[in-house]
Amino acid sequence: MTEHLLKIHNLNKHFGGIVATDRINLAVEKGLIHAIIGPNGAGKTTLLAQLSGQIKPDSGEIEFDGQRITGYGMARRARAGLARSFQITSVVMPMTLLQNVMLAVQGGSGHSFRFWAPVSNDSAMKAAAMASLAEVGLDDRANRIAANVSHGEQRQLEVAMALAMKPRMLLLDEPMAGMGKEEGAMMVKILKRLKGDMTILLVEHDMDAVFSLADQLSVLVNGHIIATDTVENIRINDEVQRAYLGDGHA
Repeated sequence: MTEHLLKIHNLNKHFGGIVATDRINLAVEKGLIHAIIGPNGAGKTTLLAQLSGQIKPDSGEIEFDGQRITGYGMARRARAGLARSFQITSVVMPMTLLQNVMLAVQGGSGHSFRFWAPVSNDSAMKAAAMASLAEVGLDDRANRIAANVSHGEQRQLEVAMALAMKPRMLLLDEPMAGMGKEEGAMMVKILKRLKGDMTILLVEHDMDAVFSLADQLSVLVNGHIIATDTVENIRINDEVQRAYLGDGHA
């Protein structure tokens, strides 16, 4: 029997006369990578923002693990097991990679950041942060300043920070944005390692990466999902071809 970790019911969001999300219905199966694709301005980032609690929908319901979370704020959703990375790198550049991930560990455990100084010496938090860095292949760079590592490594760091929250589901907004070929391949490798152990909702423009990673695909156009299916079926879907993939991706 299929078990859905996330369910979205008739989710709507307007910004003035602009329809950002239009009656979105979606179910994300536990343990799979479900990708959202679509042209620029389709509403993908706005959808993730509503799921993470950053933006409040105008109407509709969001259900996570059988519980309605529509009214939850970002912190409460994170504690429930939803963690998000952003399209634009959001690490603290003057801090080390280890310190960045320790902040995420601290936030995930509900501790106040006001007590960072004593917590920074907490061996259990350091161990948890190092484990998250190891999951993305950055444990050997733990003491490097974030501003001094590559853009790709900063994106890997964001995933490590999300993992440090001990989520049940990752919301990833273009994790390969701005990456070169080798860096993108590394991120794909990381996400493949997480596959099965973690449910992932992925927004990504790199179609090669999406087709390599996704178990299920939803196509978002003008704020509305026009198709949800397997990668193979999406690639041959006539409506998707006309709306989005008609540039030779199929």
